[in-house]
Amino acid sequence: MLHKHQNRLIDLLKFHDLEGIKGLAIPTERLQNHSLSWRSALMLSTHNLKHLLKIPTINAECIMLNLEDGVSAEQKPYALVLCALALSSNTQCDKKLIVRVNPLDEGGCEEIAYLNPFKPDGIRIPKIRTVADVERALELIDENIEVHLSIETKEAWLGLSSLAIHPRIKAYYLGILDLFADLGLSHSLLLPDNPALQYILSHFLITSRACGVKAVSFVYQDYKNSEGLRHWLELEKMIGFDAKGCISPDQVELIHDIFGHTISEIERCYEIIRLFEEHAALGMSGFSDERFGFIDEPIYKGALAVVKTLV
Repeated sequence: MLHKHQNRLIDLLKFHDLEGIKGLAIPTERLQNHSLSWRSALMLSTHNLKHLLKIPTINAECIMLNLEDGVSAEQKPYALVLCALALSSNTQCDKKLIVRVNPLDEGGCEEIAYLNPFKPDGIRIPKIRTVADVERALELIDENIEVHLSIETKEAWLGLSSLAIHPRIKAYYLGILDLFADLGLSHSLLLPDNPALQYILSHFLITSRACGVKAVSFVYQDYKNSEGLRHWLELEKMIGFDAKGCISPDQVELIHDIFGHTISEIERCYEIIRLFEEHAALGMSGFSDERFGFIDEPIYKGALAVVKTLV
């Protein structure tokens, strides 16, 4: 949809024709990706058509289609419809496509209602505070869509172990900047060797794992500082993390490098190779697997590339 209507979309956006853009957003059947083996979650603001067109070639394993922070109030209606178009344009995607909506009482409810027919792999709810908030999100989001939660308020932090009230809740994201602001703590404390930060990361990881939920560490905002990111990644890997949010392709590469090639990942690659070769012998070059999501030739070649590094 995006590539097909690219020139038309450029004109519609130029003249702020929201109704015209909505006319192009038609729900299509998506083969959803239920894999939780991804390491990088790249934030992509959905008001930027140029960025959305790059989804098929982006190197991240999970893409966070963002409607919240960084999208102005004036841009949000356009971002929502472009997000829907991005979903309908990627009906079979090896990357996990998660939508971060706005807080439920700040437009999130309406965004969820609009996006449900477009079947994102998951919807991420920000500013969660109570179990009641989670219950409300579960009611709003269609049953075939995963529910992901941002942990960025003091109430959510205190109730972390009680929020995973349903198996559809698959991931927690540590929103460290908002959490510190809510706790009245200075961002100057955000240092890898600060024991308080090490405690926060450890508690977040262990509690999430105990709840059966994927733990995703916070976005490192200084995207040009690769050494700073490396220090955080090395600490997070030592604690047990295997996924981190990010805002640039260069950060993705470093995340994959530090979090890469564990025993479980190697086993995953061998299994993907086996499955693909079995299906290829039957004339099938793309198929869905319950554990790994959509598998096609690029995924197969990626698995082969990992295995070749072991030789």
